[in-house]
Amino acid sequence: MQRTWAIIERDLRRFRRSPALIIMSLFMPVVQLVVLGYAFGGNVKHLKVALVDEDGGVPAVRLHALANAVAENAQTFETIPYSDRGQALDALRNGRVNGVLTIPPGFSRRVLSRDDPRVALIEDNNDNFVTAALSGTLSGLLGAYNRPPATSDRISQDPTLETVELYPYVPYIQYLLPGSIVMSIFMMVMIGGGIIYIDDKARGLHEGYLVTPITRLELIFGFNIAGAIKAIIAGSVLMTIGSLIAGIPDPFAPVRLIRLFVVIAVASVALVSMMFLLMVRMNDPLLPRALFGVLNTLLWFPSGAIYPQQAFPKWMRVLATVDPFTYAVHALKSLLLKNTGFSAIWFDLLYLAVFSVLTMIAATLLFKRTLS
Repeated sequence: MQRTWAIIERDLRRFRRSPALIIMSLFMPVVQLVVLGYAFGGNVKHLKVALVDEDGGVPAVRLHALANAVAENAQTFETIPYSDRGQALDALRNGRVNGVLTIPPGFSRRVLSRDDPRVALIEDNNDNFVTAALSGTLSGLLGAYNRPPATSDRISQDPTLETVELYPYVPYIQYLLPGSIVMSIFMMVMIGGGIIYIDDKARGLHEGYLVTPITRLELIFGFNIAGAIKAIIAGSVLMTIGSLIAGIPDPFAPVRLIRLFVVIAVASVALVSMMFLLMVRMNDPLLPRALFGVLNTLLWFPSGAIYPQQAFPKWMRVLATVDPFTYAVHALKSLLLKNTGFSAIWFDLLYLAVFSVLTMIAATLLFKRTLS
């Protein structure tokens, strides 16, 4: 163990002498959390809707008033009156408005005679988020328009749905935080572990180690522990800073911190073992740098860090099933967003632990064959 600790100490000393590397590894995930969290988070607001009233009757005026009330309160959209449908469509094509709401001639007559009255919404569907927000808001508006006034002597016989949310509203920046913590661990593993390992290997330092009493197992164990320590530091820093930025409720509760630290430690060991397995047969110092983007795409995006896995195609869900990022992200989401216990994440921890053992064994076998 003393010889293994010598490897760990040397690796950590070298890392400490690279302040730019430390800053890049620790704080780039914080920047990513802030930028992505606020770029993708929140509700779509301040859309512009061209309102073309070709009817002019009292029911149409009532619809105007309701639309203006929704625009003032929810601020999802604002209405811009147009007298001509052609001009409104030109504004839509040129990007000056996001949609055109048309009240056709005869709308008021159809409303009063209950003869299937309709309004038309023409959208620029190049942006699915905008169209979904606009369609949902205007559908709710028409639902309120169609609802009869409440009376004290009438009890509705129609079934209604009341939605009860189990947890408080989760802003997207909070939803993104678990994935950003895993990304910070991965960046530290890749930069502070994989790239440094390949550089040492290219300089022949590994062969120099092996002429000493240090065994191959001690060498592998030392590299992995050193990489895991750096990854745990990175994950803990982002967990602390990110929880404050994202506004996680009661982020420093001692029991929650202990659980989070366990998940970060297990995830760090798993990702370090995976990285060592990928790097153990590499000799080209440029290859890990090129591999970083590929691994980021193949591992982080399918993990459910930025979008629910239920929306993925089947082949991508299969990839997510074997992806260690998936289990680390799920465990951190359970602890940060739901404040659950180990009973909710035991399978995540088990998978990451088994993954670590298997990748470590495979890396040891490959390492022996390479240097024999």
